[in-house]
Amino acid sequence: MLNLVLFGPPGAGKGTQSQNLIDHYHLVHISTGDIFRAHIKNQTALGREVSQLLADGKLVPDDITIAMLEEEVKKNPGAKGFIFDGFPRTVPQAEALDVFLSSINEKITAVIALDVTQEELTRRIAERHKITNRPDDEADKLKKRIDEYFTKTIQVLPYYEAQGKLDKVNGIGNIDTIFADLRKVIDAL
Repeated sequence: MLNLVLFGPPGAGKGTQSQNLIDHYHLVHISTGDIFRAHIKNQTALGREVSQLLADGKLVPDDITIAMLEEEVKKNPGAKGFIFDGFPRTVPQAEALDVFLSSINEKITAVIALDVTQEELTRRIAERHKITNRPDDEADKLKKRIDEYFTKTIQVLPYYEAQGKLDKVNGIGNIDTIFADLRKVIDAL
């Protein structure tokens, strides 16, 4: 099974490239952001809680995120593999993911980090906000999300690097070129 973590800050292109990888490798996409947005849209109790946390620029607690992620994996028993998008964001989440995958005789195959400058991120998200009007792309919330990534979330990379599972791909440029670079990394595994 091919299990990938696509890693990068908000606006790095994870959603775009995840879709390309899903189509090419026939993987199941698990985006914690999509899961959270679905709960928010359906106004579940969890959705209201997540909405408030995101509005405050905070991360959703690990226990909630991990339980939702495990539920999504279990919904797809015949999957050829998964792309984990937006997860893990902390070392404890990475450890919990490893424990969960091990419990079903699986593991993370590779972690691919999309490398994008903060200037490019800001430009991309401003454009995305004009099109989608996502509330988490508003300037003040965005700054908190990007700061959170560069002060906390990026600390996950050494965890996977120590396991020999980390690769980096330049996330700036033509979408098709970035996708070709991702495929080179994956096909070499």
